[in-house]
Amino acid sequence: MTDLIFQSSDLANKRTEVLEAAREGLARVRDKDGTSLVMLPERRLRLLQEIARWSRAHMRLDDLLRRDAIPNVSDLGDLAWLRVFDADDLREFVEDLHNALVAAHSDEDTLALDECIKAWRITARQIEDPLRRSVLIGKSTSDDYIEVHEPQ
Repeated sequence: MTDLIFQSSDLANKRTEVLEAAREGLARVRDKDGTSLVMLPERRLRLLQEIARWSRAHMRLDDLLRRDAIPNVSDLGDLAWLRVFDADDLREFVEDLHNALVAAHSDEDTLALDECIKAWRITARQIEDPLRRSVLIGKSTSDDYIEVHEPQ
């Protein structure tokens, strides 16, 4: 990335150069009033928006958990789908989310972040059902299992 700054008149006179700079990652354009404007690929903007959104959520949840209280639905806000988890699970989510954010930033792709959120949402939906919850996190003994034979 260079420190090249285009003038607003360059949008008409040197539009291919401005667009090429934007395609390569970033084009700065100085408006007539001195405002600095930036043009970048939409994919990059979406990546930055998603990282910012989930970073805010990460910081908010991390802060709530540091208070040693289980956050209520109101505290969680748009993360209310996490209400089914206990404090240990929420801490694990915060750690997983942190790792996914680092990977998304490093990879310049939200795939790791999307997969992390999707997996936790699926788990939350499963745990919300009382029967599934008892199967997934309930206690089991050897009497709960039987030997299965191969079908004939």
